[in-house]
Amino acid sequence: MEPFQKNIATNASDLIRLNNLEKRTSQSYYATDGEHYDGYDTSYGYSEDDPEKTAEERALVRKLDLYIMPIVCILDFIQFLDKSTINYAALFDFKEELGLSGTQYSLLGSLFYVGYFVYQYPNNYLLQRFTVARYIGVIVVLWGIVLACTALATNFAQAAAMRFLLGLFEAGIYPAMTLLVSTCYRRSEQAARLGAFWIWNGVALIIGGLLTYGIGTMEDDLGISRWKWIMIILGACTVFMGVISFFFLIDNPKSKALRLNAEQEILVEERTRDNSVVRTTTIKMHQIKEALFEVRFWCFCIACMLINFQNGALTIYNAQIVHDFGFTQLESVLLTIGTGGSDIIFIIAAVWCARKTGNLLYTACGLMVIDVVGLILLQVIPVMRLKLIGFYMSWSYCAAYVLMIASITNNVSGYTKKIFYNGSLMVFYTIGNAVGPLLMIESQAPGYITGMTTYTVANALVIVLLCIARWKMASVNRYRLARSSGVVTNVEDDLSDVADPNYIYTM
Repeated sequence: MEPFQKNIATNASDLIRLNNLEKRTSQSYYATDGEHYDGYDTSYGYSEDDPEKTAEERALVRKLDLYIMPIVCILDFIQFLDKSTINYAALFDFKEELGLSGTQYSLLGSLFYVGYFVYQYPNNYLLQRFTVARYIGVIVVLWGIVLACTALATNFAQAAAMRFLLGLFEAGIYPAMTLLVSTCYRRSEQAARLGAFWIWNGVALIIGGLLTYGIGTMEDDLGISRWKWIMIILGACTVFMGVISFFFLIDNPKSKALRLNAEQEILVEERTRDNSVVRTTTIKMHQIKEALFEVRFWCFCIACMLINFQNGALTIYNAQIVHDFGFTQLESVLLTIGTGGSDIIFIIAAVWCARKTGNLLYTACGLMVIDVVGLILLQVIPVMRLKLIGFYMSWSYCAAYVLMIASITNNVSGYTKKIFYNGSLMVFYTIGNAVGPLLMIESQAPGYITGMTTYTVANALVIVLLCIARWKMASVNRYRLARSSGVVTNVEDDLSDVADPNYIYTM
């Protein structure tokens, strides 16, 4: 028995519970490629309604959900809404007042992701050196201030500087939240939680549309341009949420604020073994080198870049694309609510399907097929207003991206390697999002043939890359299951998934 177990299991009942937990761990740790193994359906780890999950563990998960997920979801909602502000501002004289011409508006979208790109590797370092909750609180306050200050911009150069800084400070939020979820929840629980906070992107589209509609119909704007009100209101809300996060966000499943009992403390250790990740401040360079030589690493990174060509464009052109279909400004704002609803429906369906079938990446590929079909319909439907059908279908890429991220968080162990994977993914995410808006040539409106054709081909390639990544992991699973290592893995050793001969990937 390990030292931490001796310290916690202070009586006979605790020892009995611990023994039962260890049995369950050894049974759940070995999985097959979507098959039953030794009597357990382990293609997707534990199901959250697993009858073997004790009442104490269910209570522990409820505590984590109560103290962590609400703040995480609100932060995701805010960051997506904040980076999309120019999408709504463009309908209220934003371009005219700043004197934007040619490709300058698209460049504002791209410069946000240049800031994202610049900050990724410093972010990796800071994530491993500082407390996640405090770190999140600080960067949220900083980008809230930047967003509010954007209302003071009077020309392209000033707006460009603000967009760069906004991207710089927002860059840390996705890796931080993904790391938080992946170290607090079991692998089998992560897709649902990641899906939950990504759903708030869709909620942001809905609330953003309603908020913008409300601002657009204000009778008294106090002499301040309505696009500036968008920046000021959202900036102030963001600063407030950053303060809340700094003081109240829990980033450790052992936090005293959770008030865990003895059995739940044991469960936290057992759940950490299930994740095969233990937090450490030691940067292990060999884990970074290991990642760089993995085929699946490059498949995921390139897929991330390609899928975000479309994301970068839709984030800032969402309302304008709808406006080009022949709707008025306020009608266009309201119809963007439909994109949020589409996003939410696809993510809920994706998580349900992945949990039902135990296939994250196959489900993601199916969603990308829907996206490709939607982009094609967007080009070929002759009636302008009916193009909304293809436009709403094309938002399925968001759900596919969620499942891809869930697959990575489930299948990368070693703390340094996990952070490196997340950071590298965000680098390619920023490249994709920076390039995407530049492909939207305004003279080609409303068809945007160059951009839409590129997104269609890129998303078809994403399907191929995800299948290759899945095939590589499935090959390792078959090899390991056919040859028992006979070695007992200790999670405190912080082994990577390659170094750990017992590690089995979930598909």
